[in-house]
Amino acid sequence: MTGRKLAHYEITSHLGTGGMGEVYEASDAKLGRKVAIKLLPEVFTHDADRAARFEREARVLASLNHPRIAAIYGIEESGARKFLVMELVDGQTLADRIALGPLPIEEALKIAAQIAEALEAAHEKGVIHRDLKPANIKLTPDGQVKVLDFGLAKAVTSDSANAGLSNSPTMISAGATNAGIILGTAAYMSPEQSRGLSVDARSDIFAFGCVVYEMLTGSQLFMGETMSDILAGVLKSEPDWSRLPAGTSPAVRRLLERCLRKDRRRRLQTAVDLRNEIEDAASGVDEKPQEATSRISGSRTWIPWIVALVFLAVAATLAVPYFRSTDPLQQIRLDITTPATNDPTSFAISPDGRFVVFVAASNGPERLWLRAMDTTTLQALPGTEGASLPFWSPNGKSIAYYANNKVMRVDIGGGLPQTLAGSAGLRGGTWSDDGFIVYAPSNTSPLLKIPDTPGGTPLPVTKLDKNQNSHRFPAFIPNSRQFLFFAVGSGDVQGIYLGSLDSTDSKFLTTADTAGAYLAPGWLLFLRQGALVARRLDASAGVLMGDPILVADSVSSEPTLGTAALSVSRTGVVAYRSGINARRQLTWFDRTGKMLGTLGEPDGSGPSSPVLAPDDKRAAIFRNTQGNTDVYIVDAVRSSRFTFDSSLDRYPMWSHDGRRIVFDSNRKGRRNLYSGSSDRSGNEELLLESDEDKAPNDVSADGHFLLYVSLSSETGADIWTLPLDENGKAGKPTAFLKTMFEERQSQFSPDGHWVAYQSTESGSGYEIYVRPFPGPGGQYQISSGGGVQPRWRRDGKELYYLAPDGDLMAVSIEQIGNGLNPRKPASLFHTQLWGGGGNAVTNQQYAVSHDDRFLMNINADTAATPPITLLLNWKPTKK
Repeated sequence: MTGRKLAHYEITSHLGTGGMGEVYEASDAKLGRKVAIKLLPEVFTHDADRAARFEREARVLASLNHPRIAAIYGIEESGARKFLVMELVDGQTLADRIALGPLPIEEALKIAAQIAEALEAAHEKGVIHRDLKPANIKLTPDGQVKVLDFGLAKAVTSDSANAGLSNSPTMISAGATNAGIILGTAAYMSPEQSRGLSVDARSDIFAFGCVVYEMLTGSQLFMGETMSDILAGVLKSEPDWSRLPAGTSPAVRRLLERCLRKDRRRRLQTAVDLRNEIEDAASGVDEKPQEATSRISGSRTWIPWIVALVFLAVAATLAVPYFRSTDPLQQIRLDITTPATNDPTSFAISPDGRFVVFVAASNGPERLWLRAMDTTTLQALPGTEGASLPFWSPNGKSIAYYANNKVMRVDIGGGLPQTLAGSAGLRGGTWSDDGFIVYAPSNTSPLLKIPDTPGGTPLPVTKLDKNQNSHRFPAFIPNSRQFLFFAVGSGDVQGIYLGSLDSTDSKFLTTADTAGAYLAPGWLLFLRQGALVARRLDASAGVLMGDPILVADSVSSEPTLGTAALSVSRTGVVAYRSGINARRQLTWFDRTGKMLGTLGEPDGSGPSSPVLAPDDKRAAIFRNTQGNTDVYIVDAVRSSRFTFDSSLDRYPMWSHDGRRIVFDSNRKGRRNLYSGSSDRSGNEELLLESDEDKAPNDVSADGHFLLYVSLSSETGADIWTLPLDENGKAGKPTAFLKTMFEERQSQFSPDGHWVAYQSTESGSGYEIYVRPFPGPGGQYQISSGGGVQPRWRRDGKELYYLAPDGDLMAVSIEQIGNGLNPRKPASLFHTQLWGGGGNAVTNQQYAVSHDDRFLMNINADTAATPPITLLLNWKPTKK
C-alpha cells in the first residue's frame, strides 16, 4: 500500500493491524499534514445499514474535541473503500513504557489524571471507550497523554440498541443465544462486560483501575494461560494488593479498590468521581474510616449473574429442539473477526488455546496470519503466501500447512518455511506428540506419515477399504498414537474412523457430514446436518456412546473436501466458524472487473463449478443441500434441481448442443460418468464405468469427445478422452496425458485442436499448459508463478486462468502453422476467487461467455467472512 493514494491522501507507511482494520501513516495533500488512516473492513462498504450506523457513530466520535483524545477528522471513501482519517500521534504507547518496568507512583498518577480527563470528556458526550488498555494510550515526547482507538466505542444514545459497532475485535455471547455481547480485551474487561451485560461509564472506570494497577506493578492484574482463565479472574479473583510497591499510600490503594469493585453499584460512578479521587491520592489525603475497603458478599455479587443465567438457560432450552443441549451456565463464546478469506475452513487454534492461525488476504495474496488471544494485533507469517489447511505442533511453536503442492513447516518464533513433503492437493494433516506428521497427500490416497523435519520418506498409516476413495483430515488424540480421520466413499463406508500409528487397520465410528475433532476428555465433535454435535468416545474400545449433544447450531464446512470450519485445543477450547452469511452468487463481470449483473439468486448451500450452457443463459452447478450433493441448473430467475439421487452427483458439463448434461456420481461405489437430458426427459444413463474415480472436464465443440480426469492410485490425476457418437453414446476411452504429475481442469480450444490444463510438472505448484489434440506434439507452458482453472476465449485467441493471488490472468495465443506463440500473461483484474490450493485445485469457479464476459461464483456477502468463534468451558448437560 505504500505510495498508493486514497482520495487526496498518500500512504507513506504501515503502522499496524487491528480488529477494525489496517492502519497507515499518510500525507494529506490538501492540508499539508500527516494523518493516520484506518482502512475499514470491506463489510462496511457492502452493508449499507452497517455503514450508516457506523457513520452516525463516527460523527459522535468526531465530536470528542479534547486534547487528551486522539481526534477523528472524518470518514471518507476512495472508490468503494471506506476509511477513517485520524490524528497521527507521535510517541510510545503506555504498554511500551510499562514493558520497561513499573512506573514511579508520582508519574503513574500524572498519567492517570490525564486519562481520567479523556474519559470525562468522552462520557459527557455519551461515549464509552470499551477497550481502555495500555496499548490504546499514547505518551507523546512532551509528556502528554492521548487516548487512542475509540473504534470499539459505542455512542450511548436513545437508539443504542441499534447503534453498535458489530465488527469488533472481540465479541462474546453467553449461552446458546445472542442475549449478551461484549466488546473489548479480556484482561481489562469489567465483570459486567465479561458476562455480556450492558456497559456504561463504570466499565471504563474498571478498565482504568486495571491500567493504573499495571502501571504501578509492571504486570497485568488479570492473567492466565487461557482466555477462560483470564475471564474467571475478572469475575472472581480479587487483586493481589501485596504486589503494589512499598510506600503506596492508603489513598492510592483506595483509588484502585473503588475502581476495581466487582459490583458496579459500589464502584466509582463517574469520571468526575475518578478525577477527584486521583487528586486526593496525589495530595496524600488519608482514607476516611467509613470509606475503608470492604469485601463484596458472595450472595450479593452473584444475584444479578444468577438472574441473567436463568434467563439464558430458558432461552437456550427453547432454542434447541433437536439435540440434547449443553448447559448454558458453562458456555462462554468469543468471536474473533478476521480479514476476508476465500478459505474459511483454514484455521487452527493452538494446543494451549493462546493463539489462532488462519488464512486470509489483507493487502496481498492469501497467507497465514497469527492472532494471540491477549491482543487484537494480527501478525502475518512471512513466506506463507498461498497457504491453506494449517495445523499446529503439539508444543505450539510450529505450524504445518499446504502450499504450492508441498507440506510446509514454519516456526512462529521466526525463520523461513521448510518443505517436509510433496502433496498433490493436501486434504488435512495432524502432528503427533512423538514427532510425526500424518497427512492426506491427495484426494485419492490413504493417509501417510513423515517425520516433522525435512528429508523423511512418506509411509502409509491407513489402507483404503472397499468403496473408499480416500482418507483425509486426520486429527491425533492428544498423548496417544491414535487419530481420527474422515473416509470418503459410497454408501455407509463414508464417515469418521479411528486409526493408529501401530497398524494400517482402522475402525468405523460414525457417519458424518465432514471430518471430526477430539475434545478432551473423551468427546468426538462432528457435523451432522450442518450442526456441530458431540458424542462420548471410548478410544481404547473404538466405540461411541450416548446420544448426540448439540454444541453449535450452524458451522461452515466444505462438503466437497470433507472438512468443517472446526478446531479444538488441548485445553478444551472449541473454535469454529458459523455457517451464517456463507452465501454465494453467480455474478457477471467484464474484462475490467466491472460487475454487470447476476445469474440466479444468492445461494447458501455451497454452489460449485459453474459451467455455462451454449446459449450463455443457463449455468449448471453442483451444491450440497441438507447433506446431499446434486447437480442444479441456474437461469435468470431460479435454481432447479437436475439430479435427485441420494449419492454424490458432481461436476456437471454441458454437451456441445446443450441438450444433455454429463456429471459424475458414486451411485455404484466409484465415481462414474453419467449423462441426462437437460430438460429432464428420459432416464439418466451410465456413460462410463471403471475402477477409478472420474470427473468430467469438457466436451469438444463438435460433440465428438469428452475430456475427463481419472484418479489413479499409481499416477494420481490423469487426463483421458472419451469418444462420443452423434447420440451421445460413449466409445472406448483413451489416456490423453498420463504421468506421475497431477493434471486437472482441462478444456478443449474452440477449434478442438488444443487442450489447456493445469499440471504440477514444474515442481513448484500448478502451472497452465497447452498440448495439441489428439497429438502428437510438445507442450507449451502458459503461466509463470502458478495458475489454475484455464479457460479459452471463445475465438481461441486468448487463454484465461487464475493466479495464486486470485488475479484473473489473460494470455494472447497466436497460432503459427502447427504451433502456438503464447504471449506474456497479463492481469485483467483481481477477483474474489482464490487461485491457491484446497478447493481451487478441483472446483472451477468461473466460466467465459461467447461475448467475453466472466461468470464468477463469488461471495454474495462480500468480505463478510464469519468470525472464528471460541467456545470456552463447554460441558455436557448432567443427567
